[in-house]
Amino acid sequence: MNYRGPYRVRATQKSVPCIEHPCDAIIRVNRACICGSDLHLYHGLVPDTRVVTTFGHEFTGVVEEVGASVEKLKVGDQVLVPFNVFCGACHFCQCELYSNCHNVNPEASAVGAIYGYSHTTGGYDGGQAEYVRVPMADVGPPVILADLDLDDAVLLADSYPTGYQAAEMGDIEEGETVVVFGAGPVGIFAAKSAWLLGAGRVIVVEHVDYRLEFVKNFAQCETVNFKEVDDMALHIKKMTDWMGADVCIDAVGCEAAGNFAPSLTGIKLTLQGGAATVLHWCINSVRKGGKVSIVGVYGPTFNAIPIGNAVYKGLTLRMNLASECQAPPAPADRAHPGRPHQAQRGHHAPHAVRGSGRRVPPVLQQARQLHQDGARAAACNGFNLKEATDMDTLNSPPANTLEKTPEKTPEVPARFAHIRGWGADLDHAMRPAYPMERMPARRLAAHAVAAGFQVEMVTVHRVVVRAQHAVEKPAGASMRIAQHQRFGSRG
Repeated sequence: MNYRGPYRVRATQKSVPCIEHPCDAIIRVNRACICGSDLHLYHGLVPDTRVVTTFGHEFTGVVEEVGASVEKLKVGDQVLVPFNVFCGACHFCQCELYSNCHNVNPEASAVGAIYGYSHTTGGYDGGQAEYVRVPMADVGPPVILADLDLDDAVLLADSYPTGYQAAEMGDIEEGETVVVFGAGPVGIFAAKSAWLLGAGRVIVVEHVDYRLEFVKNFAQCETVNFKEVDDMALHIKKMTDWMGADVCIDAVGCEAAGNFAPSLTGIKLTLQGGAATVLHWCINSVRKGGKVSIVGVYGPTFNAIPIGNAVYKGLTLRMNLASECQAPPAPADRAHPGRPHQAQRGHHAPHAVRGSGRRVPPVLQQARQLHQDGARAAACNGFNLKEATDMDTLNSPPANTLEKTPEKTPEVPARFAHIRGWGADLDHAMRPAYPMERMPARRLAAHAVAAGFQVEMVTVHRVVVRAQHAVEKPAGASMRIAQHQRFGSRG
């Protein structure tokens, strides 16, 4: 599923990815999801989303090939691929901030790397495809438990751990009242997880009727349809003896429906990266000294947030993409505290949220429909487009029935050609280089041998190599060694 411009996607045939680095693995996808945050890409709200970017950051698959340095995975393993790419060795990974890994996206000042989510997040192709190249394969994808349903496993890639972390960042104390804004899969899991962490009362705010009904039954919580409420903050205070909620969770993000002013200035006039409606509700609905947890996805600029209210109320604000849930395999039991086992035993099965979504047609049919809908939406600049928030839809990709065709440079529509960052990124030399931490000389030498070079000398800080012309080197090997010389050991 490839990006072709705002409101434009297309299912096209691309070259099967290959091993570009000894730490890579090639995964054949068997489960993939369409995430609600993919809508932000689809609507053109994420900076530097380039033509031919492959969407998809929630997927599982089977290992088809591994690089020479991969030790923890083998061909044939069923693996769960976390949505974020991380090295496991940099300062931020050592602090368990895996979504903020520096080595996989060193040019970014804030975000780390995410599969299929624009060049702002590293430019890594995503999992709405038949094959994916997975870098840092030894520290990212764990092997799926033998008796864990794949429909459960794929939701452990993003939506379930993100919802759990949303509740966890709220520092919920026993008996506290938690209000969750948004009843997409992340909001549903946040509400369910709030009970697990000791909440005494859980309220979910949404406006889609079937979601309200589903979360009420699935998470056993109270619900509020904000379309029936004039003042959201006042309504929450009425429900909580005029104190306000102890914890508010934003599980919606930048394309929230609701107040007209934020929607007009954000989504319609693009004066900021979306609508800050839910941020207003969270800050104004929580009690003094309360806690706000934010996992909704926002653009880079927001200038209409009531930060003064947060200061004067003494609020604690915590936010991030799911980091603690996506740990390397070694501390998996600590990073996934019982969650795979809960799913395995059916106590808290993630796939149950399929009742709130639907199975979609095969990817080719879905892409064709989105492309057609996009033409109508783009014609009116999206003013009449209404989307449900944060909808993950499970999609089992079909068998490869397309004929192999040469990859062609896509055409950029003339009306979009002036947008910064647009164009086909087919030059592999411009793709992210990894790893960029200082690499021990002996390990770098081993990578050089695997890439087809002859090692002449190894010292503490220096590796001297010479190309072996008789050996056929993998494509891009010289480039990768040059990158290691720059970012790894000198030589």
